[in-house]
Amino acid sequence: MKTKMTAAAKRRLVKSVLLHAGLLLFAAGCVYPLLRILSVSLRPGDKLVSTDLSLIPAGATLLSYSKLLGDTMFLRWLWNSLLITLATSFIGVSLASTAAYAFSRFRFPGKKAGMILLLSSQMIPAGMLILPLFLMIMKLKLMNTYLGMIIAYSVSSLPFSIWILKGYYDTIPRSLEEAALVDGTSQVGAFWRIILPLSTPALSIAFLFNFTTAWNEYLVARVVLFSSKQYTWTLGLFELQGQYITQWGMFAAGSMLVTIPVLCVFLYSSKWLISGLTLGSVKG
Repeated sequence: MKTKMTAAAKRRLVKSVLLHAGLLLFAAGCVYPLLRILSVSLRPGDKLVSTDLSLIPAGATLLSYSKLLGDTMFLRWLWNSLLITLATSFIGVSLASTAAYAFSRFRFPGKKAGMILLLSSQMIPAGMLILPLFLMIMKLKLMNTYLGMIIAYSVSSLPFSIWILKGYYDTIPRSLEEAALVDGTSQVGAFWRIILPLSTPALSIAFLFNFTTAWNEYLVARVVLFSSKQYTWTLGLFELQGQYITQWGMFAAGSMLVTIPVLCVFLYSSKWLISGLTLGSVKG
């Protein structure tokens, strides 16, 4: 019996070692591109390719960062992106939370068809949405404005957010709301005091999805914005790429700086990430 226990323990140890080795390799594959971008941003000049594989290159300098912040409108581009992204995230989550609650709790004509329509909208390639979004924003006379960008991004991210929140609401027992109604609160009060506090994981996932989608978007911004003062960071960094020369050092420095907001949001919401993605998957 003792020998069998030892053999089983060895098998578990081998599996554990292989699992951790695989995870380490996967993590290294994810981190390596980021480290190379950091290395490019620290190189003197605009060298993109080098035979030196060290993380900190010889003659490392922060000149690319200082030139990016001092000689370009990068801080303005970053502010534009942050303003548009935060507004899109809050508006998207607010609209999705109420719409998902209606789909989860009420019966009305077209409910099933509406959910199928929302799901089918996610199958449309993003490039096909550019023309209708452009026509809509142009008719609203919101070209080259923050509001036009916020509307375009909110419309694009709503269907997925509604599906995430609707699935999560379905896992919350109706008896909790019924008890609150018996105690004298209204339907809106039950939603505000019972459903929303219990839905923090799903709301965090919806917010993170809206944030990353709006923060990294390029195609719609290219169509809607045409003034450099209104550019988001995706358009601003593209300006560093010329026809004959590209300022790779500044480009890499900007790429490193724009990861900071997303990283902060992700780290803050990571404690709700797993529960927010899984708890809403058991009911449809």
